[in-house]
Order: sequence, then C-alpha cells, then structure tokens
Amino acid sequence: MASVAERSADSSPQRRSYGIWLVVLAFATLAIPTFITLARQVWSAEGGVHGPIVLATGAWMLWRQSQSIAPVVRPGNPLIGSLLLLLCLLVYTGGRVFDFISIEVAGLVGTGTAIAYLYLGSRALRQMWFPVLWMFFLIPPPNWLVDRLTAPLKEFVSHASTTILTWADYPILRQGVTLFIGPYQLLVEDACSGLRSLSSLIVVTLLYIYIKNKPSWRYALFIVLLIIPVAVIANIIRIIILVLITYHMGDAAAQSFLHNTAGVVMFIVALLGIFGIDWLIEFLTGLRSKRA
Repeated sequence: MASVAERSADSSPQRRSYGIWLVVLAFATLAIPTFITLARQVWSAEGGVHGPIVLATGAWMLWRQSQSIAPVVRPGNPLIGSLLLLLCLLVYTGGRVFDFISIEVAGLVGTGTAIAYLYLGSRALRQMWFPVLWMFFLIPPPNWLVDRLTAPLKEFVSHASTTILTWADYPILRQGVTLFIGPYQLLVEDACSGLRSLSSLIVVTLLYIYIKNKPSWRYALFIVLLIIPVAVIANIIRIIILVLITYHMGDAAAQSFLHNTAGVVMFIVALLGIFGIDWLIEFLTGLRSKRA
C-alpha cells in the first residue's frame, strides 16, 4: 500500500501539468481575440502581411528549441515574474479597452514572455533569445510612427526617381511627392516609399539567418542595417518602372495588375539582394580563413 508521501509525489507532477494547461488556456483566451483583431486590421494590409508568418515561424522556433533548453530550465524568481506579468497584463488591458492594437499586442507578447520566465527561468530565455525577440515582430508599429517615418522616405525616393529620369531625358517634374510626366500626374504613396515592404523584408531575412543557423545578434543587426538601403533602392526602381509604364503605356496600364506586379518583383529583387550580400560575406570569410 502506497504511503501518503508517495501518493503526494505521484500527484505533484499531475497537478503541475494541470496548472500548465490552465495557464495555456488563460493565455489563449487573451491571444485569440487579439489575433482576430490583427487579422482584420493589420494582416490584411500590405504592411502587415508578414504577421501570420511571424506567428507560425515563431511557434516553430520555440518548439524546435524546447528540447535543447531542458537542462537549463529553472523556474524564475516568483516576485520579479509576478510583477512583470502584472505590468504586461495592465498594458494588454489598456490597449484592449482603448482599442490601441500596438499596445495590446505588446502587452500580449510581454505576458507570454513573463509566463515563460516564471516557468522556464532566465537561463532558458537567454538560450531562446532569437525566437523570443522574434515574437515582438507581431507588434504593429503605430500609425503616427509610420506616417512620420514614411514622409522623409517618400520625399527621398521621389527626388531620386525624378533625378534619374531627368538624366535619361524624360520630361518629368516633381512637387513634393507628386510626379508630373507628360500629361500624367503620379502620387508616391506609402507603399512605394519602402517602409511598407521593409518590415516584411526584415522578417524574411532574419528567418533566413535563423534557418542557416546564424542567430548571432551582431550578424543579424548588421544584415538588418543593410536591408534599409536595399529596400529603398528597390522601391526607387519600382517607382521608375511605374513612371515609365505610365508614360509609354498610359495610366490604366500602370494602375492595373502591373502596379502590384512591380511591387512583388521589387520585393523579390530586394530579398535576392540581401541573400546575395549574405553569400558574398560567407565567400569572403571563407577566403580569409583559408589564407589564415
């Protein structure tokens, strides 16, 4: 007949398992309405199409590293973890109540991180730093920040496109972000500034780095900094293509499927440019190591 101590030891892991599933259920109760809001407001727009990719690949990364962190799993400090969890829940509630999706998602991701700290500890989180930080890409930038960053980018790509076409002897003039060529008038919108595709480029590039087993934060930061000029150059080319299509084929052709096709092609070109830079860095590093 089993003793009371033995029955208590046997039931302890079972109670812990029930507790974990209750926490998962509670977190899902918070997350599902937020994901529905994201799908309606953000993920259906051009600047947020990478959101489902971040969610799916982030879950895959966390599952991939779940076995490797087993030896370092130690529950975190309950006081610190509880305070962090309470703060994140307050942020989530404020964002949900006042319909600030950026704050709501930040609170949700922070809540998940606090729960992970309580159950796994700081060492496990440090070992999983890449997928943990990856989930913060779910947070959509607020519209005021997008507008503020987009304005100078639109001015720059408009000026650069006009300068290049002027060198090619095209009759083009610029007034702010409005381009005049022949009888046509074109407005450089946010999608053409490079900012909308920039976040998607960063996400896909960092995923590429992770899959190639290069999750060094220094290398990741270096590649991200390179993405910015590559994205801007790609969108300058996109604007030039659309202006030329408008001038030679008419406004209807530029606003038809060719407009979206140009955007997709330029995204692919920018992505291939980043991959090419990564390959070149590997090649030069390999040559240096052989010489050494």
